[in-house]
Amino acid sequence: MFFARMPEMPSSLFLEHLDPVRFETAPILRKLASASRQLAELKGVAAGIPNQGILIHSLGLQEAKDSSAIENIVTTHDELFQDDLQAFPGNPAAKEVLRYRQALGAGYALVRESGLLTLNHILQIQEVLEQNRAGFRRLPGTSLKDGEGQIVYTPPQDPEEIVRLMRSLERFMNGEIAFDADPLIKMCLIHHQFESIHPFYDGNGRTGRILNVLYLVKERLLDIPVLYLSSHIVRTKSEYYQLLQDVREQDAWEAWVLYMLDAVELTSRQTIGTIHGIKAALSDYKLRIRAAHRFYSQDLLNNLFTHPYTKIEFIERDLDVSRLTAMKYLEALTADGFMLKRKIGRTNYYINVALESVLLSTI
Repeated sequence: MFFARMPEMPSSLFLEHLDPVRFETAPILRKLASASRQLAELKGVAAGIPNQGILIHSLGLQEAKDSSAIENIVTTHDELFQDDLQAFPGNPAAKEVLRYRQALGAGYALVRESGLLTLNHILQIQEVLEQNRAGFRRLPGTSLKDGEGQIVYTPPQDPEEIVRLMRSLERFMNGEIAFDADPLIKMCLIHHQFESIHPFYDGNGRTGRILNVLYLVKERLLDIPVLYLSSHIVRTKSEYYQLLQDVREQDAWEAWVLYMLDAVELTSRQTIGTIHGIKAALSDYKLRIRAAHRFYSQDLLNNLFTHPYTKIEFIERDLDVSRLTAMKYLEALTADGFMLKRKIGRTNYYINVALESVLLSTI
């Protein structure tokens, strides 16, 4: 077992000390092949949606909810979709979830611009997520406990050691350290390494899950961040934490990699189904709204599918129409069954019936 309290920095916390050959077993290679096929299909299916922002927004919102649930930050879809429209969300849990999506978006923009995944990027992601500039841990005392309050793992405590480990991870992520393994294998190792360094006071789990998909974008295995493993992790939470710990205590890297590759395969397949559902709903709404209403436009369709819940102000803004006109559009769509009107407090929300059905079916 490795702990940061040891006098020498444990070499097992440096990924370059791993032998890539150990991940060339028959079970891992078979799982890698099937996971890679599903991921490649997901990349292609996602490219078939003309407005990529629809997927980034809708799937990113779902991921934010699932990833936050792992950390016991729980909100309902209704609360989340409603607060998604607010400049200042009122529900504390929904506010945390929406910050996650903002952090994901900020990280995606940084990776697209630079083609890299750096420590500065990670710090910026965590800053958006936690709304502070605490940076890497500088005070001792952080430990991870099980459900009974027993300490199961003590991550590195020395601030200089944390920085050294993170710099090593940065070099590994950006190919400066030679490691002859498939990028999916490397993603599995990077995730474990980040969670074991546990570099921040808070938000390590959520930041680590954001890094998963950003690494795949950096490696061009995805064009946009649409593969989110949190839905799988939240369903297998005890197994996830046990396997993390087994690597620390028993060097059980192979079982960990198999678990993560399985998560990639299953989540890719699920996300492909979700995207097909969104695509079918888009096509159906486009044909039927265009046939029934002269006010149809692509901007209107984009608005309806970017926000599961929309409201009059959003139609005003996106279509550059008056409030009265925007209200008439939404009322007409509600009368035809495309939207469901719900009054909450003093605000009228208009719910995209088809999109909400697709997103809720992924639970």
